[in-house]
Amino acid sequence: MMEQNISAPVVTSPLTLTAAAITKVHELLRQENDPAVGLRVFVAGGGCSGMQYGMTIDEEQEGDTRVVQDGITVFVDEMSLGYLTGSEVDYVDSLMGAGFVVNNPNAVSTCGCGHSFKTASGGGEAQSCGCSH
Repeated sequence: MMEQNISAPVVTSPLTLTAAAITKVHELLRQENDPAVGLRVFVAGGGCSGMQYGMTIDEEQEGDTRVVQDGITVFVDEMSLGYLTGSEVDYVDSLMGAGFVVNNPNAVSTCGCGHSFKTASGGGEAQSCGCSH
């Protein structure tokens, strides 16, 4: 009889955070002092390229995908998941300012500010950039 090699399926995270983002989110969550909250990353219509990124500290909602990385819980709603799969969230602190940046392989064009994007499937129509970039 041949022995079967059964192993758990490999599950890849739909979203990752850089070390800088993890450090900043830990800082923000410590201020909240509520173990039930995490970082919500979402996509909404609008922005100069058609879709824009959003982030907030929030509790888990029905239908969310939960990503846990280095003690940080990230929530992504069902609609946003398709736009964000494969993305990396980074935190950048430079002379131009500080903030979170989403490096999204699904975006075929982005605004100069990096806060809005358009996908190949036509996630929005490009408009003039109102972010002064």
